Amino acid sequence: MEPSRAGAAELVRTARTTGLFYLGMAVVAMLGFLVIRSRLFAADDPGATLANLVGNEPLARAGVALEMLMVLTQTLTAVWFYRLFRTVDAFAAGSIAAFGLVNAIVGLGSAALLATAVEVALDPIGDAPATVQLLYLVSGNLWGVGGIFFGLWLIPMGYCVLRSGWMPRPLGWMLIGGGAGYLLGAFIVYLAPEARVVAELVAVPAHIGEFWMVGYLLVHGVRRRALQDAPPDDARRASPASA
Repeated sequence: MEPSRAGAAELVRTARTTGLFYLGMAVVAMLGFLVIRSRLFAADDPGATLANLVGNEPLARAGVALEMLMVLTQTLTAVWFYRLFRTVDAFAAGSIAAFGLVNAIVGLGSAALLATAVEVALDPIGDAPATVQLLYLVSGNLWGVGGIFFGLWLIPMGYCVLRSGWMPRPLGWMLIGGGAGYLLGAFIVYLAPEARVVAELVAVPAHIGEFWMVGYLLVHGVRRRALQDAPPDDARRASPASA
């Protein structure tokens, strides 16, 4: 039984590392979008956006750095989810990683746009207010259309939760339903802009599921009883180190 205990301990460490990366991604995203972007970008006033960037250069550069950190933490989270779930279902685990990496690519594009906006603001080229405003709008819409993949990666994640038995089954269903809602919301925003509130509401289960997942990974890692009830061979296969 010793190999089984070692495999279970390794799995718990992998789960908690995944949760740590996921938490970092969430914190960086909230700081970037809810704090810094809201202080710099004036949706209806290009002149104000330009003035905000010029007058708050350190904050504007911090926004670019946070966008880059978002890319880093998203990449690590995607890779570690694959490491965590690859013995449960390789295709589903690979889908989590693939969709997460697309999110990271979206973040790279957005970071480049924000960095360009800072450069244009500090060393104006042509119509600087209009250019800076356009760069911020494109950055925001990159994340808007990228919501497709934020939804997509939650669905195989929920499937792996259900398939593995390592987390509560309601969490699995919440992730799947939340992923579907996020997908739907991404289309609603562009097909029916006046229904933005509906898009935000259908994304609520996704937010609940993500924070629940982060908390469960950090606190519990995986459900130990599921590993204890499994035959020794199954427990060994559950270990990331055994794959």
